[in-house]
Amino acid sequence: MTRTARTTRTYWAAGTAVLLALLFAAAATVTAASSSDGSGSGTSARAPGLYSPDAGFARDMAVHHQQAVEMSFIVRDRTKDEAVRGLAYDIANTQANQRGMLLGWLDLWGLPKVVAGEPPMSWMGSADEHGGGHDMSGQNTAGQDMSGHDMGGAVTKSGALMPGMATKEELSQLGAAEGRDAEVLYLQLMTDHHKGGVAMARGCAAQCETPVERALAQGMVEAQQSELTLMADMLKQRGAAPRG
Repeated sequence: MTRTARTTRTYWAAGTAVLLALLFAAAATVTAASSSDGSGSGTSARAPGLYSPDAGFARDMAVHHQQAVEMSFIVRDRTKDEAVRGLAYDIANTQANQRGMLLGWLDLWGLPKVVAGEPPMSWMGSADEHGGGHDMSGQNTAGQDMSGHDMGGAVTKSGALMPGMATKEELSQLGAAEGRDAEVLYLQLMTDHHKGGVAMARGCAAQCETPVERALAQGMVEAQQSELTLMADMLKQRGAAPRG
C-alpha cells in the first residue's frame, strides 16, 4: 500500500471514529436529559457522587479537552498545510463538542465543575479495585496516592496538569513556531495528549457507572487511537517521529 493510500485509509478510519464519538455524545445528552427527576432542578435521580469516577472523569477530561482545542487553534494559524489544518479542525470541533457534553452532565447531576483541593486524576482506581473511595486529600480510602501516576505509559510531565498535557513552555514554543516546525511540534504534542486522553477514557470505560458516559469514553478511545495512527504517519512524512 502506498503512503498516500495508507494515509487516506487511516484518515477515513479516524473520521469514522470521530463521528461515532459525536453520535455517542449526542445520544448521551438526550438520555441524561430524559433521566432528570422532573423537579426542575436538572439533577438526575441517580446522580453520581462528587468524587465518583463519573464526575471526576467529566471534570478532568473537560480540562484535558480544552487544551487540545487550544493547541489546534494555535497550529491553524502557524501553518498552511491543509492536512494538518484539517486534522486540527477535526480535533478542535470534536473535543469542544465532547467537552460541552461533559460539562452538561455535571450541571444535570448538580455537581460543580471544579472541586477545591481535588488533585487531578484522583478518581483513577475504583473503589472495587482499591477497597474504598476517595477522601478530601486526593488519596483513596485505602491510603494510596492516586495523583501523578503513570497510566499505561502516559506520564504527567513536570509543569503539566495531567498525563499527556503540554506545559506552558511547550504551548509558547508552538505559538512561536511556523510551517513544518509548527506541524511537527503540534503532531508530537497532540500524540502525547491523545495517549493521556486514551488512558483516561479507558479508566472511565472501566469504572464509570453511567452507561452513556462509558459509551462516550469508549468512543474517545477508538477515535483517538485512530488519530494516533494518522499522526504517526503524518510525522513520518515530515521526517519526524513521536517523542519518547
